[in-house]
Amino acid sequence: MKIMRIIITIGLLALFLNAQAIASDINQHAAEAIKHAETAQTHGQAGHAKALLEHAQESLTHAKAAEQELAGAHQQHMTESIKHLDEAIAHAQQDHADVATKHVAEALKHMRESAAK
Repeated sequence: MKIMRIIITIGLLALFLNAQAIASDINQHAAEAIKHAETAQTHGQAGHAKALLEHAQESLTHAKAAEQELAGAHQQHMTESIKHLDEAIAHAQQDHADVATKHVAEALKHMRESAAK
């Protein structure tokens, strides 16, 4: 029984340390951009254009910062996500939550590709 606890403890410790290593590999601005885009998408699906707008704008700020720190295909995906965030913001300002949500979803797809190693 004691050996099982030790094995489980070591396994959990290894999992925790591995998660920290993976999280540190992601560009911090990209991670923030993704977080805010996910929140924007959630609000958009609920029809909350104003909240979508706020989070999409915050996501755009971080996406632009991430774009400056990335290179190659990762940068290209972030650039594409910025285009979709711009569209999402424009539609959210017109209270078109449904169309804005589609653009946020597309932006998220590109952000995740950009963050993938």
